[in-house]
Parts: sequence; C-alpha cells; structure tokens
Amino acid sequence: MSTLGPASLQVLIARLVGVAEEMSSVLRRASFSPNIKERADCSCALFTAAGELLVQAENIPVHLGSMPASVAAALERFGGTIRPGEQVVLNDPFAGGTHLNDITLVAPCFAGGRLVGWAANRAHHADVGGSAPGSLPADATELVQEGLRIPPVLLTEEVRQILFANTRTPGERRGDLDAQIGSNRVGVLGLEGLADAPLAEVLDYGERRMGAALGAVPDGTWAFEDVLDSTGSAPDQQEPAVVRLAVTVAGEHIRFDFTGSSAQRAGNVNAPEAVTVSSVAWALRTVADPTLPPNGGALRPVEVVVPEGSILAARAPAAVGAGNVEVSQRVADVCLGALAAAVPDRVGAASQGTMNNLLIGGDGWVYYETVAGGQGGRPGVAGMSGVHTAMTNTKNTPVEALERAFPLRVLRYRLRRGSGGGGSAAGGEGIERDLLLLEDVTVSLITERRVSRPWGLAGGEPGAVGENWLLPGGDEAGAERLADKCTIRLAAGDVLRMLTPGGGGWGEAR
Repeated sequence: MSTLGPASLQVLIARLVGVAEEMSSVLRRASFSPNIKERADCSCALFTAAGELLVQAENIPVHLGSMPASVAAALERFGGTIRPGEQVVLNDPFAGGTHLNDITLVAPCFAGGRLVGWAANRAHHADVGGSAPGSLPADATELVQEGLRIPPVLLTEEVRQILFANTRTPGERRGDLDAQIGSNRVGVLGLEGLADAPLAEVLDYGERRMGAALGAVPDGTWAFEDVLDSTGSAPDQQEPAVVRLAVTVAGEHIRFDFTGSSAQRAGNVNAPEAVTVSSVAWALRTVADPTLPPNGGALRPVEVVVPEGSILAARAPAAVGAGNVEVSQRVADVCLGALAAAVPDRVGAASQGTMNNLLIGGDGWVYYETVAGGQGGRPGVAGMSGVHTAMTNTKNTPVEALERAFPLRVLRYRLRRGSGGGGSAAGGEGIERDLLLLEDVTVSLITERRVSRPWGLAGGEPGAVGENWLLPGGDEAGAERLADKCTIRLAAGDVLRMLTPGGGGWGEAR
C-alpha cells in the first residue's frame, strides 16, 4: 500500500537523484585524471539496504546497469559485518565487476544503528597494470595480462598501496581513488538524511511503470542477430563472433534469450554477464519509455537468459577488457534490432556500434579515450553526428586539456563527411582525428565496425565502417592500415589517424 501521493513520490525521487548527481560532481571535480575529470568516465548510484538499485546519476549506462552485481558481491562478503565509515573496493569481473580498469567502491549508510542503504561509484582508472599501458592489451588471452584483479575487500591503506604499486601512474591513481572515497561519503550523508523515507515505494513505482510500458507492446517473439568483427589481434581471432537474441513479450513480462551466441574466445572480446544485463536494461528503457525510472523495481518484470561460457557470460580466467566496451555495444544493437520488429515506430537504425578505444602510454603517463561517431537515424529524425551512443555516455576530451596533460598534438579533428547512411532520416557522421606523437609510445586500439557496417532500418542504408591508420613520420604517402585491435610500438613524429563509423540511415531516401 503506497503511503505517498504522486507529487510526494516525485519529490522523494528528485531528492534521491540529487544526492547521486552531487556524488558525480564531487567525483569529477576532485579527480586527477583527464579521463574522469574531463571525459566523465565514472558513475554514481544509491542502493537499498538489500542491494537493489534505488537511483542513479546520469552517467555511463554500461557502468550503472552492471553496478548492482558489484553491490551484491560486496553485500555477500561484508553485508553483515561492515561498519560505518568503511568501504568495499573491487574490480574483479567475475565477482561483480566489468573490466579491470573499472574500480568500484561501495559504502554503507547507517542511521541510528540501522543499515539504510549503500552509496556506490565506479570510475575507469587509466592504468591498473597488465602487459601494456592502459590495461587493455589487444593481444590479451587471460585476465592476468590485463592488470591487477581485486576481489571484494575492505579498502585499507594496505590495499591502496598494493594498487599503487601495480600501476604505471600511481599519483594519478591515488588522486582518482581519493575522489571516489569522497564521492561515497557525500552519498552516505545524503542518504542518511532520507533514512525515514519509504524507499521501497520508489522501487514499486518503477515496477508499475515498466509493467505498464510492456503492456503496451504487442505479445510475441522477435529474433535478431549481429556480429563482432573479431575477438582479438591474432590471425586466428579474425573470425566474427555472433550475438544472437530472441525477445519474447507476454503481457507485462519480457524475456531476452541469448541462446545460440558464440562461445567465449581466447581473445579479450568476452563480457561478464553483468555487462550483458546492463546492455539489456539500457536498450529496453530506451524503447519502452525513456522516462522510466532507472531502478531495480523497473527490472523486476525482465528476464535475461545468457548461456554460461559464451562471449556474453564468460568464465574465468578469460580476458574481458573489450567485453565492457565493445561486446556491450553489440548486445545493445541486437536488443534494439529485435525490439524494432515489435515497435518499429520507436527504434532507430544502428549507431556506430563501437567505443573506438584508444590507449597511448609513454614514460610515466597513460592516455585513454573513446572516440565518438555517428548515431543512427530515427523515425523522422536524422541521427546526430560526432556523439557517443548506446552504452557509453562520456564526453570529448578537450584538445586543450589533452595537449596540456600528454605529449600529444591534435592535428585534425572534424566530422567525417559522407559516413552516415542515407535515408529519409540519415545516419549521423563519424569523426576524423589525427594525433601526432611527440615521444616513443605504446599504442593499443580496441575497435569494432571495421568490417561489419552499422545497419539501416526501414529501407535506410548502412553507415560507413571505421578505419585505423598509421602515418609513419606523418607521411601521407606511407600511410598503413591498422587492424581493428592491435598493440604496437610507435615513434615520435608518427601520426595516428582514426576515422570512426557513421550511423545507419532510417527509411528510404527520397
């Protein structure tokens, strides 16, 4: 039985969201790395005492949808023993994490001796060790090659020192981790002030809203599949992997069944199950009703079936660095493709379908960025150009901030004209960017849609594939095409060029 009227419920939700947004602001402003401070590669949320997602800040979809698994892992280990002021840290992909760069902190909130809930945040640390700077080596075949693995443990000074001893950038890691600690403290204080509020009603509201949205979708089953171009950098990893999905709607219940997807591979294009669930949650909210409250209650009518041991629910010790950033994008694509058959007037064509991960490391520094591309055209509306889409919501690193922090120079940065698919609502355009390297470095590229094209819908044309190029010494005449996934050594004076994919078009071109 609800004790709050509609207006009072919305006020409570707004106050909770305000706490999460304040956590996000503190984390970004206090962090050291451009990746968090400038790109906002971080996420914050509040949870109930039982670990159910309560509210989130408007941050990174792949972080937020998978964070409940991290909170569940923290509760399983410390739920009955943790004390006020303590925090749990973890990044283990097989214990609630995503990939090793994403470090999650979980803090309990007590009021009057009673556990009220949890504040949690996740931030992408630019380097946590491993065989290559940036901790996303394209040739990784086991998790140990990707960096330091942290199971759920209490964050103590000893644990901090272990982390700082296993990174190429200990000062930056220290600053970013301190920002995460401060962010959670703000969240705990804010949640404590709402300790007596009927928090369960927020989740029940989410469940009612999702049920009503699903009830407006016709019953039936719809299938869709797509591919990942490769699963690693080795020659025997150049075969595509399939992501296969059947979506079934029955009344106010929906089932996403990924049976038939490819088995996990030796490369790093494998995802923990939490990443797959996160992609489903994002795609469903996008289509069913973008105004749905993003909480645990809204996911109660949702069932996700993922075959264990597949690229969508990999087993240890598989490498998973690209699972969080690339597999998540393709899962989102197939969810949207299947739902487009059910409600064609609500779904646009495929967006670029990759995060275009670029990692560069030199003497004592590591740079990480995901590069934007084209959004798919939507019913009656052209896709946006040069934006992050689907499972990433990060910002562009401003050229001034990039060049101030790293020995790099941006020679060219513009929209890639003609890369969007044609249609009555054309796909958005990708980006062209040239980076001049000012010292010898190690570069890793983790990209997709270099073979397969972002698909169009309703007669629209596909978007252009992306391209990676090396210009040795900056010489256009000597340009060499780079693979979609590679880790290579480059010299000062070389230029790295990336052309990102455009979005698919929607509707037949007039």
